[in-house]
Amino acid sequence: MVDRRQVMNFRVQAQQLDRTAGTLADTALLDIGVQETGPDGGRWALATRGVDVAALSGAELILLWTVRGAPHLYRRTDMARVAAAVEPFSDADAGKRIFDAAKPLKAAGIGNLAALDEVAAQMRAVVAEPTVKGDVSGRLAEVMPEPYLRFCRPCNATHPYEMPFRLAAVRAGLELQLDTSPPVLQRIAGFKKAAAPGDSFDLVRAYLRLLGPATPRHVAGYLDAPVKEVKARWPEDVIEVTVDGEARSLLAADEPALASADAAATRLLGPFDLFLQGRDRTTLVPDAAHAKELWPVLGRPGAVLVDGELVGTWRPRKSGRALKVAVQPWQKLPDTRRKAVVEQAERLAAYRAISLAGVEFAGEAGACG
Repeated sequence: MVDRRQVMNFRVQAQQLDRTAGTLADTALLDIGVQETGPDGGRWALATRGVDVAALSGAELILLWTVRGAPHLYRRTDMARVAAAVEPFSDADAGKRIFDAAKPLKAAGIGNLAALDEVAAQMRAVVAEPTVKGDVSGRLAEVMPEPYLRFCRPCNATHPYEMPFRLAAVRAGLELQLDTSPPVLQRIAGFKKAAAPGDSFDLVRAYLRLLGPATPRHVAGYLDAPVKEVKARWPEDVIEVTVDGEARSLLAADEPALASADAAATRLLGPFDLFLQGRDRTTLVPDAAHAKELWPVLGRPGAVLVDGELVGTWRPRKSGRALKVAVQPWQKLPDTRRKAVVEQAERLAAYRAISLAGVEFAGEAGACG
């Protein structure tokens, strides 16, 4: 029997949230991908794990549309293995990952993987030089046949289906330029996909290593893949443990870490930090009201992590040219923890290259900082 406290502490350590310094080479999250969504996205996630992101030139990282079609950061040197790792497991898996785009393809007798290859070929031809996403989409709408296209009522225009577009980009050897909005796609220099990802970049193993213990359903939910496909690729070197009455798996090599994990650290996690991406949300946040606050349908806040426990949410507030951080605690925070939260807010402001105007704790008068 494993209690949730052990699970939380294990993940803090596995995801290196308790370290103060690190490099891209030794940052475990980059094996599974670091979601780059919003101003406090992937690079803030790296910063909270001790990486000096201000010292990065930008050439060390590559931004790709991968898991769930979301933009993720990886080490550029790992690009070939990443391209192999994020491929759908099968035609059926590809059909699930592209959602509603699969239906017209099936009706036209076009396989899902074949469709991704066709979209990729057309995308690569279009993106001979850096090209804004909308222009790529428009060009594809001119050359792709009907099963690949949909009518968009808000735009009153015909576009390629979104998920095949995103998932085909890596197949086409295309990356996203950092810090572009709307996104700009460009060819990856020297692009070549590896024959296999290797254990480090196997996404099933990576999930277990960073978000374990877990079930095939948890991993499938993270990947948008069929549970059957994940079960077929379940590692053999796992042990079974029971968490909250549920049988889950953990890589056998991680058993000592699960038994001894301790997590003493305070962090302001971005809304899409991997720590919050586990598909066992009742383990992460047992209280239903708190879970609803942390994972609303739109406009996610960040989360306050203190010593292995999620203790509240936070949102950035602009105050002129400075930053305020509004914290909604789920419990009374003692002065030492409030001070640690303020220190992390100062770190966030420094990351954003602006000054901190203060930290407001909901239900408490005044601001700290």
